Amino acid sequence: MKISKKINKSEWDIIVSPQSSIFHLNLKEVWAYRDLIILLVKRDLTTLYKQTILGPLWMFIQPIFTTLIYTFTFGQAKLSTDGIPPILFYLIGQTFWGYFSECLTKTSTTFISNASVFGKVYFPRLVVPVSIVISNLIKLGIQLSLLLIIYLYYSTTAHALSPQWKLFILLPLFIAMIGVFSLSLGILFSSVTTKYRDFNFLITFAIQLVMFISCVVLPASMFNGKTQFLMLCNPVAGCMEAIKHILTGSGVFSSTFILINTIVTLFLLAVSVILFNRTEKSFMDTV
Repeated sequence: MKISKKINKSEWDIIVSPQSSIFHLNLKEVWAYRDLIILLVKRDLTTLYKQTILGPLWMFIQPIFTTLIYTFTFGQAKLSTDGIPPILFYLIGQTFWGYFSECLTKTSTTFISNASVFGKVYFPRLVVPVSIVISNLIKLGIQLSLLLIIYLYYSTTAHALSPQWKLFILLPLFIAMIGVFSLSLGILFSSVTTKYRDFNFLITFAIQLVMFISCVVLPASMFNGKTQFLMLCNPVAGCMEAIKHILTGSGVFSSTFILINTIVTLFLLAVSVILFNRTEKSFMDTV
C-alpha cells in the first residue's frame, strides 16, 4: 500500500526556492534576517581591532596621519584647497573616502571570503555586503567626532567658513549615496571576481588612482569645462564636493550633478543586482 501526503506550503516556516527573476532583490527576506545583519555588524566591530594595543584608537590614528601627510606634501606643492584650511580640507576628504574605499574593498570579496559559509548554510547572500556597509557606517560616525572637533576649531578662529545651514539636512542623503554606490560597485566586483580573479588586483590599485579624480585631495575648481563635468559625474566626487560646500561654503554644489549622481548610482545598483542574482545561483562551481 502506497501512502502519500499532500504537503501544504503553509505548514513550512521557510521555503528555499530559486530566484524567480534576476531582477528580484527580495528585500523582504533580507529584512527577515535583520538579526543576522546585526550579529555580523557586531562581529565586524568587535574583531576589527582585536589583539591590538591601541584598539579603536586606530579609527582616529589613520585619518589623522593621512591628513597630516597630505597637508605637508600637497602644501609644499601649493595645491588649491578652495580656501578651506588644508587640514580641514584633507580631513573631510579622507574621512568620507575612507568610508567608501573600505566598503568597496570588503564587499568586493563577498563570495570568495564567505564561500565556506555560503556552501553550508542558507541565508540571503545580500545580508553580508549590507552588514559591511552598516558596520563601516558606524565607524564613519565615530570618525565624524574627530572631524567635528577640527571643524569647530576652525569655525571659531579667524578662518572664515560659510556653512550652508539650510542644506545640512541633505548630509545624510550624500552619505547614504556614497554607501549605496560603494555597495553597488562592491557586489558588482564580487560577482565578477568569482570567475575572474584579476579584478582582485585591479581593485587594489584602482582605488588609489580613482581617489585623485574623486575630489578627495584635489578640488573640482582646479578643473574646467568637460574635465570638471566628467569628474563630477562620479557620485563620490559629486557627494564630496556637495559635503564640502555644506560644511564650508566652498566646493561645487549643483542640482544637476546631484540628479546625475543619483541616476548613476541607481543604474549601477540595478546592474549589480542582476549580476549578483545570476552569480548567486552557480558561484560555488567557480569560486
